[in-house]
Amino acid sequence: MPVLVMKFGGTSVATLDRIRRAAKRVGVEVAKGYDVIVIVSAMSGKTNELVGWVGETSKFYDAREYDAVVSSGENVTAGLMALTLQEMDVPARSWQGWQVPLKTNAVHSSARIEEIPTDNINAKFAEGMKVAVVAGFQGISPDGRITTLGRGGSDTTAVAFAAAFGAERCDIYTDVDGVYTTDPRVSSKARKLDKIAFEEMLELASLGAKVLQTRSVELAMRFGVRLRVLSSFEEQSDEAGTLVCAEEDIMENRPVSGIAFSREEAKMTLISVADRPGIAAAIFGPLAEAGINVDMIIQNIAEEGRTDMTFSCPTDQVGRAEKALNAAKDKGDINFHDLVADTNVAKVSAVGIGMRSQSGVAAQMFKTLSDEGINIKVIATSEIKISVLIDRKYLELAVQALHDTFELEKP
Repeated sequence: MPVLVMKFGGTSVATLDRIRRAAKRVGVEVAKGYDVIVIVSAMSGKTNELVGWVGETSKFYDAREYDAVVSSGENVTAGLMALTLQEMDVPARSWQGWQVPLKTNAVHSSARIEEIPTDNINAKFAEGMKVAVVAGFQGISPDGRITTLGRGGSDTTAVAFAAAFGAERCDIYTDVDGVYTTDPRVSSKARKLDKIAFEEMLELASLGAKVLQTRSVELAMRFGVRLRVLSSFEEQSDEAGTLVCAEEDIMENRPVSGIAFSREEAKMTLISVADRPGIAAAIFGPLAEAGINVDMIIQNIAEEGRTDMTFSCPTDQVGRAEKALNAAKDKGDINFHDLVADTNVAKVSAVGIGMRSQSGVAAQMFKTLSDEGINIKVIATSEIKISVLIDRKYLELAVQALHDTFELEKP
């Protein structure tokens, strides 16, 4: 039988009624002749509650026990979903990560998937099981301990299962009905996309769009897994949602497909750094060791052997970045006059695979911002993305103006 993977997020399984609704969707696919692997998240709010309990119990907790606690939410949902399907006379059973077994490395709380053997689940399919309900977000380390994949890890679990089992498709059910040209809460003209290329989705996810976890999109692109993002709360058709697919499956590439943004950005500048070989490594090495997620990097023209180095990072990592850089200065690895952090900025990005073949997108973007009186602080580009840092107070205006400029409301 062909295999279909269906993933239900926390809002989709938040109550028993919602679990029943999700189970009915699974039953429809079983009736079509699929063997179905269902990946479930914990019920909405449960993981946050469990994380809070760990924090209250132990300030400096053992990450192995953290994983043991926070993974339990998915176990509950998997069991309830399997019971609900059984009540519908659909042969189903639940699977925890260790039972599959979903093998990961030993990096607790942010483990990476290494292997998903298919023998155990396929054997049960051969015996008549129609649905394997798998607890998302969790696996087992080489030394037999429960691991978790990091927040949003159930998306990654779903894509990994789709790749391992050669699934026809991986459907991600969430509280939105697809991928939009921008956040509908910011622009009323935002339009749902029927299709989007893997690369575009990866950029949007990494730039602030919350629809899919970045690692899940990376996996899907690597293994060619066709992803479909759907709403759990609306009637479905074969054309519902947004299909995330290969670039060649999209008939026409617009220059810009979406406008992404991130409010929680900070701009950090090292003033008067020695301009010498290896200075960039001396700066960004300690930041990497401290786990700082550096994005945009700009180096000014050197004058009298000194230069300024600017980079962006999430606002909640500013303190750690300052600590790492000051420690490197104290050790004599780097020398700078001052370290300035601006935490009142936002990042706005235009994304589109059509940029590869169409010129003028950057000029159009910069003119639009200029016409609105918005000053650009930092610019970064890639083959299919242009990102700028601006004052946070202009975020909504910038998103709306760029959405209009590139006529993203038009099909």
